[in-house]
Amino acid sequence: MDRFLFQPNALEDRQQQRPPIEEIISFPIILSDRIRHAVSESKSHKLECNDVGKKVHTLSEMLRSTVRFASSTPSFYEPPLRRIFTDIAINLNRTLTLVRKCRHRSIFRRFVTNIGIPDFRKLFNLLDMSIGDMNWLLSIFDRGGEGIVLSLPPIANNDPILAWVWSIIASLHLCSLNLKIEVAHELYSLAQDNDRNKNIIVEEGGISPLLKLLKEDSSPDAQIAAALALFNLANNQIRARLIFNEHGVPIIAHVFRNSPIMVQIEVAKLIATMAEHDTFSQEGFAREDLIRTLVTLMSFDNNLPLQTQLTLEFKTNCSGALWMLARGSITNSRKIIEAKGLLCLAKLIEGEKGEIQINCLMTLMEITAAVEYNPDLRRTAFKNNSPIVDQLLRLINQSDDPVIKIPAIRTIGHLARTFPARQTQVIGPLVKQLGHRNPDVGMESVIALGKFTCPENYLCAEHSKTIFEFEGVQPVLRLLRGNERTQYYALVLLCYLSMHAGNSERLQQTRLLIALEGANKSFACNYSELRELVAQATYHLKIAHSGLFLSQRQSYSR
Repeated sequence: MDRFLFQPNALEDRQQQRPPIEEIISFPIILSDRIRHAVSESKSHKLECNDVGKKVHTLSEMLRSTVRFASSTPSFYEPPLRRIFTDIAINLNRTLTLVRKCRHRSIFRRFVTNIGIPDFRKLFNLLDMSIGDMNWLLSIFDRGGEGIVLSLPPIANNDPILAWVWSIIASLHLCSLNLKIEVAHELYSLAQDNDRNKNIIVEEGGISPLLKLLKEDSSPDAQIAAALALFNLANNQIRARLIFNEHGVPIIAHVFRNSPIMVQIEVAKLIATMAEHDTFSQEGFAREDLIRTLVTLMSFDNNLPLQTQLTLEFKTNCSGALWMLARGSITNSRKIIEAKGLLCLAKLIEGEKGEIQINCLMTLMEITAAVEYNPDLRRTAFKNNSPIVDQLLRLINQSDDPVIKIPAIRTIGHLARTFPARQTQVIGPLVKQLGHRNPDVGMESVIALGKFTCPENYLCAEHSKTIFEFEGVQPVLRLLRGNERTQYYALVLLCYLSMHAGNSERLQQTRLLIALEGANKSFACNYSELRELVAQATYHLKIAHSGLFLSQRQSYSR
């Protein structure tokens, strides 16, 4: 199993360290010639040596036939030949060593070399296995144009999947286009079973012929089959990077732009999974200007009567690819903004439901997360953000699905620094969600409100007062009974509110001071940064209470 736990760089290093194919195919033939010469010089065990010579002769003819085929085939598939020829070279080297020991007639020399009939039996078994491997290899080349060879070579007795993968990939090199489509589907099914199969396919050279099949613009079926197989391989960072290293990104981008919609749907899935798992691929697709292409295609109002809602499926997969391209990338988020993607996303969030709406919402969340700490980009992109904000608030208020609510709330939180103090309609829906029956929705609302009230937000005092006006303190206090993460963010928000709310009588009524002191003893003590924040908030509360008490006394004396 260890041989399949590889890293991209390690695999490239191994490939670079491999001897050239010419050396691999010539060495066993050289050994076979030496063995025949040694057999002719044998003085002892002549009968056994002659049998060895016959088997080696058979093997030599097979080796030479394979070499002739390899030299006459432009797209020759090397991995099984490398493995089998290397294994045969080891067996032939053992054979040569044993036969050379038979050149001496002396009983004494035979005793010293300790050669017996059991040694020849082991040798015959090894040579028979090598002949079996060569029979299988030649059957692949002879029948390679007719489809997959299902027989098993001795070299793969302990790993049948390896032989199957070899046969499938060889067929991708040698078959007609129609058969290539069938074997690509076989590869897709094999890759679905488990990650080990995927790793074997990649390590045995399956990516390159699939990319070549993907470029078959004369056959959409071939392109779909290749895209499906590559999609199944690209679901982790190592394999996605290997597709990237095979110059897959420009090929995939070109096919996406220039293929029928059925092909584009499958290629969009491939783009999404590569971008999700590998940052090199994510950046590579952006360099191919694929973001602008996706935004343009998603913006089309295509009402053609396509068959089983094809346009919807197409836009859904395009939006999924755009989401993965935006995820965690400031550069790609900027490209979406520059491609006027925000308006496109807002329109689709408003007009669509289901997966496409979620994908667009998640894309918007990634963009706002990227610009949250980039003031220039944030101001440029969301200067006139009312259509987007309106859609987000509508989803927060009307949707009861946490899958919709949570990214909408997060997005509002990312934009907290863009809202003026008078835009209080943004605070109200967040306060309302604090008591949502889904605890994750309540926690996300606490986190978002914390971004409105944190000291880094220059309107933190105004936003804190707005939260008091919407009676948001009590539900935050109730969240102190939630899980540890919810408690943490609820306590942070209470501290911010305490520091910025001023001398409000409501501040006294909520018993914030008691809550903070209790939390400091039971929970905040586990976090050094939280202990310091609670101490600051408690100090502000005591000052506020002292000021309130003094003003009440002065009012009473008057």
